[in-house]
Amino acid sequence: MDLCVTIKGVSFLLQTGLGILGNLLVLLVYAHIAYSDHRMQPVDVILCHLAFANLMLLLTRCVPQTMTVFGLQELLDDTGCKVVIYAYRIARALSVCITCMLSVFQSITITPPTSRWGHLKLRVPQLLVPCFVALWLINMAVCIAAPFFSVAPRNGTIPKFTLNLGFCHVNFRDNLSYVINGVAVSGRDFAFVALMLCSSGHILLLLHRHGKQVRGMRSSGRHSQGSPAETKAAKTVVTLVTLYVVFFGIDNIIWIYMLTMVQVPPVIGDMRVFFSSCYASLSPFLLMSSNKKIKSRLSCAATDPNPPSLDTEDSKVNI
Repeated sequence: MDLCVTIKGVSFLLQTGLGILGNLLVLLVYAHIAYSDHRMQPVDVILCHLAFANLMLLLTRCVPQTMTVFGLQELLDDTGCKVVIYAYRIARALSVCITCMLSVFQSITITPPTSRWGHLKLRVPQLLVPCFVALWLINMAVCIAAPFFSVAPRNGTIPKFTLNLGFCHVNFRDNLSYVINGVAVSGRDFAFVALMLCSSGHILLLLHRHGKQVRGMRSSGRHSQGSPAETKAAKTVVTLVTLYVVFFGIDNIIWIYMLTMVQVPPVIGDMRVFFSSCYASLSPFLLMSSNKKIKSRLSCAATDPNPPSLDTEDSKVNI
């Protein structure tokens, strides 16, 4: 096997294996929390949905991509391609939407009660389910065109305006439909990224103000009233958003370049798949390293089959 192909295959294999394992661990931890505590905090529900969307993304994109890199051919027929591409498009959209939702939620959570946004704190838990339903329905509708262009690879010359995914082809009728599809997907993603950047900027502003207040209280001998758990949670959310934006930027630079090409070489598509999937693979490990609730459950699972309940104030707010 060619050295470049081997390196590419091993990279996809590590990314896929570690990402699936990490997201499964996060989901299992939250399943145990729901079973043992009989309830979940709003932030837990959001993180659980994020892990599910990322797991779905890895299973529908990276798994077949890895198998293709290692030389497995004819993995899917036309129907299989339509299902897999549709599921992948939805999972990818949900990943950015839920990350944005997490950023907005945390921004509202650390907002002072006296702020004009303070009244939203009490309403946020009631809005979670309607928001999730709306996100699923909207993205299912937006991505509905993807299956119509998806087919299994054919022998012979690849037609113009075709995204060659290796295991499937996405054949667009002409340059107009090719560009419109790319602009629609990128436009939706940029809108959510802009919103998460605004909410993250708001978080950083509040953390800066809080830091100045803490320093002022220490210099005057008073104690800070802020919650360290909320501060740590906010910093973790900002880190998640930064991680997403970095890989989102790389992904879209490659995507815009692909839109300028009549036929996209497989290596360019492989690069885009790898970078666009990095967030789904790395985010669960960021959560496991910074989330006190997840860390405690995992450590207890390794030493004690019956871990204690963590119904504490820190566990409610710490991301």
